Order: sequence, then C-alpha cells, then structure tokens
Amino acid sequence: MMASGWEPTRHIPLKWDHYNDRYFVGLVLIIAGSIHLQGTNNYTLVILLIGTLSTAVGWSIMPSRGWRRMIVVIPAIVQIWIMLTGPMSMWTLVIPLACWLLVRHRPLISYLVLALPIANGIVLPRFFQEYSSMPQALAISGVVLVAAAWLARAIAHSAAARSR
Repeated sequence: MMASGWEPTRHIPLKWDHYNDRYFVGLVLIIAGSIHLQGTNNYTLVILLIGTLSTAVGWSIMPSRGWRRMIVVIPAIVQIWIMLTGPMSMWTLVIPLACWLLVRHRPLISYLVLALPIANGIVLPRFFQEYSSMPQALAISGVVLVAAAWLARAIAHSAAARSR
C-alpha cells in the first residue's frame, strides 16, 4: 500500500521527518506489532508488551492529522488482543480497517469496503475453528484487508476526481 501521487495525507504539513519514511515505518510497525501479538501466550507476556508498543507507535507516526492517529490506537490494540481468541474473531478486522480509513483521510463513501472484512469474518470460521488454524486465517484475512484498503483508495480517488 505504498502511497503515490494522489493521497490527501501527502499534503499535510509534517512537523518532523518525511511522508514516505513515516508511512513506511508506521505501516511496518503496525503490521509487525500485530503479528507479534499473535505469538503471545501465558508464558510470553513480554511479546504482548512489545507488540502492543510497536502497534501504538506505528499508528501514532502515520502521516495524518494528529487526532486521527491518536483516536485509533486503543481500538486497534484492543482488536488485536481480541484476535487471540482465534479464527472466530476474524470479523473484528473491520476495526483496524476502519482505523486505516480514518487515518488515511478516506471519504465516507469508501467506508463501504468495511463489508469485506465482515463477510470474511462470517465465512472463515466455517473452515477454520481452532487457534492452530490462525496462520491460514490471518493470511486470507490479510489479503482481504489489503484488497479492501486498495478498493477504498480507488473509491476515494474516483470521488475526488468527480468533485474536481
């Protein structure tokens, strides 16, 4: 999801660093923290702390208006913790996608893509029930999330082009 020419957040004046650096590092920290948290169990609580902090820092440095970055940190982290319950919680991926749309300044019409992770969360538990199936469920869900984010970007770009 690397940003290119058209992107509303690209025009926000940043107080420190560059757009591409903050975008890339923020995205890597969000994804790495989320994956890190999925490796947590009762014996590895330090991984929970590292993943939580990584995710929080990732969201907080994304190029966006400050309030948007800060408002998404808690819901995104809580959602990742909920996913520790297994594939039955895949529908909760609607939360980080909604956070992504907010942080990326997507127009309201693009929020229609939230139906994709909800549908994914309804279908996947029919095939994956045990926590041991989490890697497969996360891989499929990751593809759904990336596709939904790109679709939201296309909808936003189309809406912006129509308004010009």
